[in-house]
Order: sequence, then structure tokens, then C-alpha cells
Amino acid sequence: MNFLVTGGAGFIGSAVCRHLCADPGNVVTNVDKLTYAGNLASLRQIENAHNYRFVKADICDNATILDILRRDDIDIVMHLAAESHVDRSIDGPAAFIETNIVGTFRLLNAALEYWRGLGPDKQACFRFHHISTDEVFGDLPFDSGIFTEETPYAPSSPYSASKAASDHLVRAWHETYGLPVVLSNCSNNYGPFHFPEKLIPLVILNALDERNLPVYGAGANVRDWLYVEDHARALELIATRGIPGESYNVGGRSERTNLAVVETICDLLDARRPRAGGKRYRDLITFVADRPGHDRRYAIDASKIERELGWTPRETFDSGLARTIDWYLRNEWWWGPIRRETYGGERLGSAQSGPA
Repeated sequence: MNFLVTGGAGFIGSAVCRHLCADPGNVVTNVDKLTYAGNLASLRQIENAHNYRFVKADICDNATILDILRRDDIDIVMHLAAESHVDRSIDGPAAFIETNIVGTFRLLNAALEYWRGLGPDKQACFRFHHISTDEVFGDLPFDSGIFTEETPYAPSSPYSASKAASDHLVRAWHETYGLPVVLSNCSNNYGPFHFPEKLIPLVILNALDERNLPVYGAGANVRDWLYVEDHARALELIATRGIPGESYNVGGRSERTNLAVVETICDLLDARRPRAGGKRYRDLITFVADRPGHDRRYAIDASKIERELGWTPRETFDSGLARTIDWYLRNEWWWGPIRRETYGGERLGSAQSGPA
């Protein structure tokens, strides 16, 4: 199969590219604009592979995307390019509207024109896979409920609203124009190559630097955690075997409070990289003002993809988190330059009165 992966230099996108390229029968074209979270170093292990190529391009550039689709004879588009940090969307939502909504619109138009020009057999095989988030569903009570594929949308943040809008556009291009699409909504990802401003790598790296470990509110907000390599396997299954017009929820069945996540990281680091003087990493935990519109709980029902496509996560949260910490301890070559040059280790998303 010939894959076009948008946002393939990002966290999840790079995992997808590495996973797909492991099969020598696949050919992967990675299109990425290389904004702050795009990092070609995440693709070092495949950068010279015979079945991988990188193109620096913007998904808002219809003509360039259409040229790539035609030149590389693409069978499947896996659309991961997005602004993806809730905190950044609070401080500056404009980029989220431009990339996540307008960018998806322009990408859909290019894909539709390409698909309409294919022969019948290629048309039947083509898929446009839109990768989204569980945050489009909004908020759940702490003690009940779970997101299914039928859960109504109720986004709370500028980020989740932009992703909800893009989901609706993808469905509309299927219903109105017949473009064969599949969608997926995932829970919180974690693992190697995760951008240092996100919760898990932020806590790991702040702890190693003996800095405060910031936790919003009382740390009671609950998230379901999904190891990124498990997610990459799921995305390939959805893209290649999913039914056009259907959506699939992908989750790790690993709900944890934010505080429990931070405390587990601290305990694992105590065993791997003890602090001087017998101090514990938990002593660095600092509670900070909660961010606006902070959803209480997300929980994914992944039974549909498990039942219909045979996918299950291979990593538990404990095993995946241990692998993640071990990776960060061994790979300062990757995160060190990002940490020093582009990000200082503080929490974002503190704007209370709206964007500037």
C-alpha cells in the first residue's frame, strides 16, 4: 500500500510512519509543515529507508497535496496533521482553527479531486483516514459513563472544538461526495518521542532537573492512557480494514487521575534515578491553578475495534510507562535540544480572559 501520512513528524504521526515502514511492502510519504512539534529526529531510524520519503508541505496547500497524491499513487491518506495541545489552544486558538479546520477542509478537497480521477478498482481501495481525539465528546462524571462511537459531541476547549469541526467535515465529504473515509477517536497517548510540554514527559524531565512537578487543581481529573505504539497498530488496521463511513474509538483501558500518573512516574524514577540525600520525587509535586474548561474525565469504550478488527493494546499503563521513562533516560539526544531551545518546562494554558 502507498500511504500519505500528514503530520508524520509529530508524536503519533512519527510512530505511525515507523510502524508502517517496518513492512517492506508499504511505501510511506510523510507530509509535515514542521511547526514547533514536528521533529525529523523522531524519524531517524527510517530516514534512509527505501520505502520512506519526507516532503515539507502545508496541508492548506491544495495544489501541492494533489501533486503528491498523484505522483506517489497514494492508496490511503492518514490525516494526523493538527495543532494538538489544549493549553496552547487556550492561549492562542487561531492556529487551531487554521490547521485543524481549514487545513482539513483543503486536504479533503485535494483528496476528493484525486479520488475522482482514479479508475474503478483504485477508487474502491482508496481510504481517507481522519485521526481525532476523545476530547470531542466533552466531559464525563467522575463515577460513571464511557465514550462510545455514538456519544454526542460536546467539546469544551478551542482544541477539541476544532477537532470536532474537522470530524464533521470528514463525515460530510463522505455523505455528500461519496469520499471513502474512516475516522478514529483516541484517548491520551504517551510513549517515546512525546513532545516535552505534555504531562508525562514534562513530569519526567522536570523531575530529572529537580524542578517543580506542576499538577492542575487537585490532580483529580481522569484520563484514559494509550501507549503510542499500540495506537499506531490500531490506526493501520482502521485505515486498511475499517468500513467506509464508520468511526472507531481507540483506548488503552487505563484510566488514571493526573495525580496518580505523576505519583507513579515519581515512584518509577525513585527506583531508576534516585535523588540525592534519599529525597523522593513526590516531594517536587506542586499544585497549580486549574486551567479553564478542564474536563473532569475521559473514558473510551474500545470494544468496537477489538470486536470488529481484532485489536487490543499490548501494553498496560504500568508497562508502557516504565518503557517510556526508560526511553527518556536513554535519549537526551532527542529531548535535550527541544527542552533547551524551545520549551522551558512551565505549564501553558493559564489564560483566563480569552486569547490575546
